[in-house]
Amino acid sequence: MEQSKTHKTPSLIDALIPMLFLIGSLTLAVYLFGDDASWGPNQIALTFSSLIAAFIGLKNKYTWEEMGNGVSKSINQALPAIFILLAVGALIGTWVMSGTVTTMIYYGLKILNPDIFYPTVVIVSAIISASIGSSWTTVGTIGVGLIGIAHGMGMSMPITAGAIISGAYFGDKLSPLSDTTNLAPAVAGAKLYDHIKHMLWTTIPSMVIALVVFTILGLNSNAVGDMSVQEQTLKAINDNFNTSIWLFVPVIVVIALAMMKLRPFPTILIGALTGGVFAVIFQPEQVSQFVNNPELSHPMVMIAGVWKAMYTGFTTTTGFDTIDELVNRGGMNSMLEVIWLILSALMFGGVMEETGLLNRLVISLLKMVSNTGSLIATTIFTSIGTNIVASDQYMAIVLPGRMYRLEYEKRNLAPENLSRTLEDAGTITSPLIPWNTCGAYMSGTLGVATVAYLPFAVFNYINPLVAIILGYSGFSIKKINSESSNKK
Repeated sequence: MEQSKTHKTPSLIDALIPMLFLIGSLTLAVYLFGDDASWGPNQIALTFSSLIAAFIGLKNKYTWEEMGNGVSKSINQALPAIFILLAVGALIGTWVMSGTVTTMIYYGLKILNPDIFYPTVVIVSAIISASIGSSWTTVGTIGVGLIGIAHGMGMSMPITAGAIISGAYFGDKLSPLSDTTNLAPAVAGAKLYDHIKHMLWTTIPSMVIALVVFTILGLNSNAVGDMSVQEQTLKAINDNFNTSIWLFVPVIVVIALAMMKLRPFPTILIGALTGGVFAVIFQPEQVSQFVNNPELSHPMVMIAGVWKAMYTGFTTTTGFDTIDELVNRGGMNSMLEVIWLILSALMFGGVMEETGLLNRLVISLLKMVSNTGSLIATTIFTSIGTNIVASDQYMAIVLPGRMYRLEYEKRNLAPENLSRTLEDAGTITSPLIPWNTCGAYMSGTLGVATVAYLPFAVFNYINPLVAIILGYSGFSIKKINSESSNKK
């Protein structure tokens, strides 16, 4: 405690220097490397930005040990997300080997209408996410199958990824089972179901707009319904994999465990093991070819195949490029670059928070608040900024919630206004940032770069705009004195 008295309060210039360097270096990385920026260049930009923030911290009398502790704290908060990423890598590996992914693709190609494919993807993702309360689990299971169906139909991968993410975050945001949906009212001091009900004012119009946009994109896409690709994909699946309705069981197992509120890491890992068992039952030839070790006995080959698919992912050669692109993927190894990106971002966020630079930016933003609309807009930009700097959606909810809660009370605004705004920005924009835990996860799981799907994650960037418009209009803004005061 005594040491903290020696710390100098950072100036606004102090706070802006590492932020401006980060923005400039990330922009340069995208310019030089394009879609590949997230697989190394962004990590370098974040690392050097962390170093600049640390030197400013030293100037302000923070020690390396203090800043190191801040980084450790930041990384510790994200460890569950990192382990989930590894589990998803294992799940994708066993699900493609078992034929679960190809079965979803097979039936999806037969059932789904290309003209309404994109809005259907949004609705399916939203229903699953609302029922289990997890956008991550939705994307890691149903999302993987939907991306494969899109590939088989000749549809756009970035648009499909945007539709999956739009639906998944709509459902996650409104589900009482979601961790962020519970966190936001807890931070703001609102009741859970009051919070969910209040979110409908911004969430429903945003989803309607998103569905209209995806319907237009589907009806006007030249790539819609490439029947030659679709027929080739169906033939390749029939020639190389056994398909069966039973192969949906691993999906059902994951959804059931999620609905039972088992934590995501064990849920997804159990789903991966289930996929491995079904691979042995339904695709023994594929498992044997994958292992390619005649010295092992048959039972050992099966065990080795499942084990290997979990850490390296599944690989096979079907003779059809379309199918090879779909099934040669997965494994914990495939997530290591994503984890590297997350760790680099968390290092930057940890130094910025520990040295007070992040807090200094927030205080400066508060000076711009003059009315309810500007307060809501400032809260939204702070949440988005925290998602960019701290790389974590939970921080993007907790930090602005903590900073602005008293300001909302002073202005006679009910806590549901703050909790809704935290979700409208903190939860929703996290997958739009490549180095955020959510953006890295979505990109790594769906195999589509964040910058590629970002323009099509319509719900995720429309929702904050709707919230700002409602804030300035005063429509749906709830006052404390208009509530029936039974809170004691």
